[in-house]
Amino acid sequence: MSETRAYAAHAAHAADQPLAPFSFERRRPRPDDVAIEILYCGVCHSDLHFARDDWGMTRFPIVPGHEIVGRITAVGDEVSRFRVGDLVGVGCMVDSCRHCQSCRDGVEQFCLEGFTMTYGSDDRQDGSFTQGGYSDAIVVSEHFVLRMPEGIDLASAAPILCAGITTYSPLRHYGVRTGHKIGVVGMGGLGHMGVKLAKALGAEVTVFTRSEAKVEEARRHGADHVVVSSDPDQMEAVAETFDFMLDTVPVQHDLNPYLAALKYDGTHILVGLLDPIEPAIEGVNLVFKRRMLAGSLIGGIEETQELLDFCAEHDIRCDIETIDIQDINTAFERMEQGDVRYRFVIDMASLKA
Repeated sequence: MSETRAYAAHAAHAADQPLAPFSFERRRPRPDDVAIEILYCGVCHSDLHFARDDWGMTRFPIVPGHEIVGRITAVGDEVSRFRVGDLVGVGCMVDSCRHCQSCRDGVEQFCLEGFTMTYGSDDRQDGSFTQGGYSDAIVVSEHFVLRMPEGIDLASAAPILCAGITTYSPLRHYGVRTGHKIGVVGMGGLGHMGVKLAKALGAEVTVFTRSEAKVEEARRHGADHVVVSSDPDQMEAVAETFDFMLDTVPVQHDLNPYLAALKYDGTHILVGLLDPIEPAIEGVNLVFKRRMLAGSLIGGIEETQELLDFCAEHDIRCDIETIDIQDINTAFERMEQGDVRYRFVIDMASLKA
C-alpha cells in the first residue's frame, strides 16, 4: 500500500463541504498492474455531478477525475506492454469482466456485468473503493492503460480520454466520412471536439447553436456552416439535408427540429442527454423518413488508443485552461456557469504545494 495525496468531496453540499485535501492508500501493483504518477487530470462535468451527488450514487469521500495522463513509476511482474517511464493515460474505466461478449468484442464500456469506473466503483478483485485522478498517483491494470503517442500535447490530451472518445466513438461506429453532412448540436467540451474530429474524418460539418455569439467561435474550430437553432427560418432552410446529428447537449431539449433536418435514413446520435426526452418525439419525424434515434457512450480501450493516435497524427487538441488543484472549487463554480472554453485540466504538480 502507498499513501496517496488527493482532493476529495466529503459531502454533497458544496457550500458546506468544498473539495479539500485528502489522503488515502492505493493498493500495491498486482502482477498485471502499472503504477502511474499523475501529471494532468481533466475536469469533466461528471466529476461535478458525482461531487454533488446529483445522480444519487455517490459514496463519500470521493476523489473525482477520469481524464488522467501520467508517467509509469512501477510495473507488475506480468506486465508486457509498458515499462517504467512510459507516458500513459487512463480514462473512464479501469476494469470490466473481460469475458462477456461485449468485452471480447472490445467494447468494454458495454460490459454485461458493468465496467469498473475509475472512481466511485467497487474493485472487482478486492472490493476496495476506486478513487480518481485528482490525486498524485493511481494503480491500474495494464489492459485499461493507454499509450500516449509521441508528440501529443499531454495536458490537452487528458480530456480526449472522455470528451474526445465520447464524440469519436459514434463517428467511427456509424462510419462518418468524406461526403457526409453532419450537424453538431451544442458547442461545449463535447461539441468542439465533435467538430474537430468530424472534420478530420472528412465530413462537412454544421454547428447548431442557440447563441449568435458562438457563430464565429464555431467557425474558428473548423465548422463549415453554423445554424442558429432558435431562428425558424434558418432551421427551415436546412430541413432534410443531413446524414447525421451528433447531439452533445446535456439538458432536456426539443429533438424534433433536429430530426426534421435529417435526410431519409438519417441518424440522430445522443451523447450528452441522460434524462428523459422532453418534449416528446413526434413519431412522424422517425417513421415517415426511416430516421433513427441512437445513443452512444465513451469507447472501448482499443478504440480510445486509436483516437489518441488519430489526434496525434492530425494535431487535434482539446481547448483547455490549465488550473492548480487548489482552484478546483472555483473551477466547479465556473463550469456550472459555462465559464470555460472548453475544458479545465489540473496540473497535478500543484498538489505538491
